[in-house]
Amino acid sequence: MNTKILKKNFNEMYSDNGAVREIYESYARWLKELPDGTLERRNTEAELLFRRLGITFAVYGETDNVERLIPFDIVPRIFGASEWRRLEMGLKQRVRALNAFLHDIYHDQEIIKAGVISAHQVLDNKLYRPEMRGIDLPNQVYAHIAGIDLVRVAENDFYVLEDNLRTPSGVSYMLENRKTMMRLFPELFAKHTVEPVEHYPQMLLNTLREAAPPNVTYPVIVVMTPGSYNSAYFEHAYLASQMGVELVEGQDLFVHQQKVYMHTTDGPQQVHVIYRRVDDDFLDPRVFLPDSTLGVPGLMDAYCSGNVALANGVGTGVADDKSTYLFVPEMIRFYLGETPLLSNVPTWRLSEPEDLKYVLAHLPELVIKEVQGSGGYGMLVGPTSTQAEIAAYKQRIQAEPAKFIAQPTLALSCCPTLVESGVA
Repeated sequence: MNTKILKKNFNEMYSDNGAVREIYESYARWLKELPDGTLERRNTEAELLFRRLGITFAVYGETDNVERLIPFDIVPRIFGASEWRRLEMGLKQRVRALNAFLHDIYHDQEIIKAGVISAHQVLDNKLYRPEMRGIDLPNQVYAHIAGIDLVRVAENDFYVLEDNLRTPSGVSYMLENRKTMMRLFPELFAKHTVEPVEHYPQMLLNTLREAAPPNVTYPVIVVMTPGSYNSAYFEHAYLASQMGVELVEGQDLFVHQQKVYMHTTDGPQQVHVIYRRVDDDFLDPRVFLPDSTLGVPGLMDAYCSGNVALANGVGTGVADDKSTYLFVPEMIRFYLGETPLLSNVPTWRLSEPEDLKYVLAHLPELVIKEVQGSGGYGMLVGPTSTQAEIAAYKQRIQAEPAKFIAQPTLALSCCPTLVESGVA
């Protein structure tokens, strides 16, 4: 395994000799001409705006329950058009392969028969949903929305850290960041040709319409949220509003004769597509967790009968499991017959004895992740952890090694940012 760790952070804006990179030259000139204190004042304006609009999120596991402002960096990270096209091609390739994998494992399981991935890896994964076997989804799409985490370590080197295919979150914060930047610095956008992002809600709406059951010309679409206490509730409400569809909770829906209906002031209205931000386990108490109050009894029956579409589909978690991540490059070769355009981070599977032995001996140097974790929770970052934290995590690994993977720590790219003393 190639475990080379880049020790020096790649600077997005400046080359090693301190010269401004070509893609940043125009921005650097504009930045130099700004009157002193301009960035600080406008950064304060942005924070006030976010507070007024309620653009916040919560961090699970923290005891103070404080709503945090969305991350906002007033110094942009700039990608050139050709550079972005390469990333776009690689991301599309990866998501196509992941969707092909999901369709396959719930149907003919050709990738297992070919020996590319073991039956144990797929069928014994607790995120694999046997209820989905043989269920045909419109266009064979399971992951309509994918959140692929990318990092950069050198000018032309990008890595995929993980794939998020269950209920990926965060796009609303990107949209609000862009809107705020355009409001604070209209002259900057007037001087540069910047790819727009404000059409995302319309693209999402079109995607959901395409997911509708066959022969439904004008599908009724809803966004299903766990409720206002969810950490991403702002995003749920924001996307529903931007798409012009209803925001609902499980209690707003019911199933009758294998069809889903929404309670309205005009009586029941059939729902054809649910953009659900509720995890599989809570979707239907008749099939999954029986004590769930977030879902809709009978929803899976309606879904498997083809009378309602769910985005993302049920059972996508098996494809974004961290131990499945290792096989994505092989999925691309197997299903698409192509060479992967984006690389995985070198990864150790702790279910393998040799990998486990190496990782236990090098915990202070590595990043350890739970294979079925998401959102950065449950990780150990060796270089920033105390000896006590490492020792406690080591015990967890030794008790159930198959539940973890390990990766080297990478020197991630950096970009100038605004600090108290100015831009640094």
